[in-house]
Parts: sequence; C-alpha cells; structure tokens
Amino acid sequence: MGLITGLITFVVGVLVGGIGIYVGAELVGGGSSYEKAVTAAIVGSLVWALVGTFFGWIPLLGPALTFVAYLGVLNVMYDGGWVEAAAIAVVAWLTLVVVFTLLGPLGVGVFSGVGVPGV
Repeated sequence: MGLITGLITFVVGVLVGGIGIYVGAELVGGGSSYEKAVTAAIVGSLVWALVGTFFGWIPLLGPALTFVAYLGVLNVMYDGGWVEAAAIAVVAWLTLVVVFTLLGPLGVGVFSGVGVPGV
C-alpha cells in the first residue's frame, strides 16, 4: 500500500470511527459534535497504539490497560464519568458493526473504524 493510499485509508477510517463515537455520545450523553467525535477517534487511536505498544505484550494485563487508557480518553473528552465512557465505547462499536454488516453485502469497500477498538 502506497503512502497516499494509506493516508486515505486512515482519514476515511477516522471519519467512520467518528460516526460511531458520535452516535454513542449522542445516545449516552445526550449531546456532542461530530468534530469532537473525530478528535476523540484520533486521540483514542493514538493512545491505544502507544499504550498497546508498551504494555500490550503483558498477558491479560496489557490489553486491559490498553482498553482502560482508551476509556480514559472518552472519559476526559465527554462528561459523565467512566460508566458513560464505557457505554459510549460499546454503542460506537455496535454502531460500526451494524454499518459494516449492512454495507458489506452491497459491495461497498468498507474501511476500518479508526478510534473504535475491535472494528
């Protein structure tokens, strides 16, 4: 994959991840902006990558620390606390699973949801 293709994939992935986080924040927190959701996707993916790089190799503890760090980003960016941050993450993940499931059979080239773990 070339540099331009990689950059386009990343940008589209961040925009798609932002959709999931936006829907999660709207349903859980009652208000958000898409720009804030995209920022959360970018910061969340960077934190996930950094913490995962340094601690992800530790069995059981590494993935847990990585996920808690990601939830920390959502907790800081959105009001409501840790429970709401976890709910935003779950709704974002479910939203993107539904979107990718619906677009897959239509032959639409689906990217990943950068900033939403597991998608």
